[in-house]
Amino acid sequence: QVQLVESGGGLVQAGGSLRLSCVASGIILSQNAMGWYRQAPGEQRELVARITSLGTTHYADSVKGRFTISRDNAKNTAYLQMNSLKPEDTAVYYCAAGRSSVYINTLTAYWGQGTQVTVSS
Repeated sequence: QVQLVESGGGLVQAGGSLRLSCVASGIILSQNAMGWYRQAPGEQRELVARITSLGTTHYADSVKGRFTISRDNAKNTAYLQMNSLKPEDTAVYYCAAGRSSVYINTLTAYWGQGTQVTVSS
């Protein structure tokens, strides 16, 4: 079965950094679009970053220049490097794998369990 396991979340002060990891099993990450989403309490889930099977990346305007999505095909692992963190970045972060090489359909994608990121002032 497909499984995505996130790690790396935690508590950090504003301006600090965290690196999230998403280890996949049951699928080959290099063949799928990968994305990181986040959801704050009472808020809708939003796309943070996406990377296609060819390595093209896209970012939400709110994180552009601060976050970097990457993938290590040999380790079947995706990453989200988060720098210059702000309190508004506080959320549960989820790793998602689309069933397309380019797009992520959130209704059919595979999801990790989520990891909490909390940024203090």
